Amino acid sequence: MPTKPRWLTAEEQRAWLAYVNFSTLLADHLNRQLRRDASITHADYSLLAHLSSTPDHTLGMSELAHRLKITRSRLTHAVNRLRATGLVDRREDPADGRVQLAVLTDDGVALLERAAPGHVEAVRRAVFDTLTPEQVRELAKIGEAIAEALQREERADADPAGLPWRRR
Repeated sequence: MPTKPRWLTAEEQRAWLAYVNFSTLLADHLNRQLRRDASITHADYSLLAHLSSTPDHTLGMSELAHRLKITRSRLTHAVNRLRATGLVDRREDPADGRVQLAVLTDDGVALLERAAPGHVEAVRRAVFDTLTPEQVRELAKIGEAIAEALQREERADADPAGLPWRRR
């Protein structure tokens, strides 16, 4: 027997629609800024930034897909495209030939170093300059609470293949 839907209250709907609206606008704003200033997408910037956050600028493809929360197929296409532009390389893991590694190249590091100041400024202007310090703390707490709940649900999922970053 189907359960009765738990409809959103007026305030919950207001919050949800505000989130949907600002997240869409923010994603578009950051994508336009990076395309204009660095000729890359926000998704590509995120991929490069994840690689740059490791000491050797290298991550296994499965781990990178998990961190980016995208399918491995989508990641393969992105890495191949960035490889063609010289920003990323791809190679076998010398310790385990079954594992493919994505490696940030020197050109990729240089592009990130050029793009990061403008990107951080765009984030600051769009988000942090509009909020009070208390709102920043609340935004962090809200984001962490939602992410933690979703990660608990992910760990409890009986079908991990249903998660996008585990799909091929």
